[in-house]
Amino acid sequence: MCGIVGLLLKKPELREQLGQLALPMLIGMTERGPGLAVFTGEPTGNQRKYSLHAPDWEYDWPAFEAAFVGKFGSGAAIAIRGNHAILTCSEPVDKVRPWIRQAFPQLHLLAAGRLMDIYKDVGSPADVAARYQFEKLAGSHLVAHTRMATESAVTPDRAHPFTAGEDFCLVHNGSLSNPYQIRRQLEPLGIAFDTDNDTEAACRYFEWRMREGDDLETAIHKGFEELDGFYTFLMGTGDELALVRDAFACKPAVVAETDDYVAISSEFRSLAKLPDVKNAMIFEPVPEEIYLWRA
Repeated sequence: MCGIVGLLLKKPELREQLGQLALPMLIGMTERGPGLAVFTGEPTGNQRKYSLHAPDWEYDWPAFEAAFVGKFGSGAAIAIRGNHAILTCSEPVDKVRPWIRQAFPQLHLLAAGRLMDIYKDVGSPADVAARYQFEKLAGSHLVAHTRMATESAVTPDRAHPFTAGEDFCLVHNGSLSNPYQIRRQLEPLGIAFDTDNDTEAACRYFEWRMREGDDLETAIHKGFEELDGFYTFLMGTGDELALVRDAFACKPAVVAETDDYVAISSEFRSLAKLPDVKNAMIFEPVPEEIYLWRA
């Protein structure tokens, strides 16, 4: 079973503690291997952030930054954490993404947006969290995942969270039975897929619906009709978390909510170390009910 983790902090004064509070939740899912999306503070102007993954820890990020400035003639800031880097610049996705693919094919662009940073790696959650200093992450909410691979290889690019568009991500516990039907529906519309993972199909389906004008709740309702299989989906946007289970609800989920936070996981043990959890409203989400929380 894959493990899902989500945490939304209701009070802005708690946002510096986001990583510290979420880390025991992630480690509670230790039997699997992790990825994490964190939604940070307010964006500045038209700045966008690009989460990049390199093949090794000795990657020459300064050379990449110099090539970027040489190509686009604009300033850029790059924050390096191991073999990950967050590039911040004013260039739009439709320019940056194809340039990276052509000029730096060894790099993997994990995500793009104004608020969201992505980290993915292989190993135990505790080791990966220490590697990238997850306990120091700050923000309003995050989505994380520990994976038991059933549909594709165990590699960072195939790890959850999956992303599509800007500031949208999805983690999934379960297995879809019609991902290639969804791909055949979306590819003629110009939507490209990066992996053979079934979860990517769901992620790109929901992002496509929202790009067509749906809000997230409406997109999920349409997903009930299109996506076949067993799933618990946890989704993050720039200002909300959404949780939904399929009609049979055979994949577990538990929610703990207080005045300070909403915490979501596959198992209660992942929530047990949260502050004041003994006084939280704790419940199991019901089938095909959409749960939305706003940051």
